[in-house]
Amino acid sequence: MNAFDLSFDDLPASLPVFPLTGVLLLPRGRLPLNIFEPRYISMISDAMGDGRIIGMLQPTNPSSQDMNPSVYKTGCAGRIVKFEETDDGRILITLLGLNRFKVRDELPLKHGYRSVITDWMPYRHDLNQLKHDEIDRVRLMAGLQGYFKLHGIRVDWENVEEADDERLVNMVAMVCPFEPPEKQALLEDKDLNARAKTLIALVEMAVFSTVGDDSTQQ
Repeated sequence: MNAFDLSFDDLPASLPVFPLTGVLLLPRGRLPLNIFEPRYISMISDAMGDGRIIGMLQPTNPSSQDMNPSVYKTGCAGRIVKFEETDDGRILITLLGLNRFKVRDELPLKHGYRSVITDWMPYRHDLNQLKHDEIDRVRLMAGLQGYFKLHGIRVDWENVEEADDERLVNMVAMVCPFEPPEKQALLEDKDLNARAKTLIALVEMAVFSTVGDDSTQQ
């Protein structure tokens, strides 16, 4: 444990949130973000002076043009662990995933950005890296080889193979171009084993559907 680690009781009763379609943050995952909208620059500036924690949520309708669209009720909080200002007025940050949360209620806008009242209890074990049953790494790796080839994603396989189960599953879940509802399903999975099974199903369906399309066209 280091000086920046939080206990469950340290998690805030409310936090600012950044609704972003197709973006997934998971506990202990790292998410780089490019902040340029004035209201979110204000949000990051405020967060830097107040615990450095913000929440990531997805809009329920990816095509919504609303300034404040309806959002899913489950998100993940992250602590700002890297901060950089650019010469053209942007902020580059990296979030370290802490704990998932349920949205209990939404607060009035502050400086144009949204904040919510949080319920951490459904995911009270997220701060701890719990023991889990062995995931089917062989099947997952086989599926990923086909999936990455399908999407033209270049991968350092040595690093992938060396990653522990949680890092592997969460890294792949966060970086793969799944549809927003699929990202949300991965976020809401109960634990790592459930997330690994969902991940395997998603990559296999993507690969098998392409193989089926190719065979139909022949």
